[in-house]
Amino acid sequence: MIESMADVRSHLADVIDRARREDTPTIITRRGKQEAVVIDIQEYQRLREIAENAEEAWLNQLADEAESEGAEGSVSLEEMAALLRADQG
Repeated sequence: MIESMADVRSHLADVIDRARREDTPTIITRRGKQEAVVIDIQEYQRLREIAENAEEAWLNQLADEAESEGAEGSVSLEEMAALLRADQG
């Protein structure tokens, strides 16, 4: 479901109920551009977990590759995660 910001403002409770009860996300547009999405909190948490697991798997793969290449110039998994988070922030 895609709705404008103005439409969502007029019935936000319905948008939230639809996300929660029907698992139907609503994409919110502003000036014709997609800006945000309203989804159920459980779906949000599930997606966050998937993203975190994917990031962890990727970091583990990088660490394994670095370990196989030798220890010189490599960083720990924790250091790599901190560097990546710093780049994203």
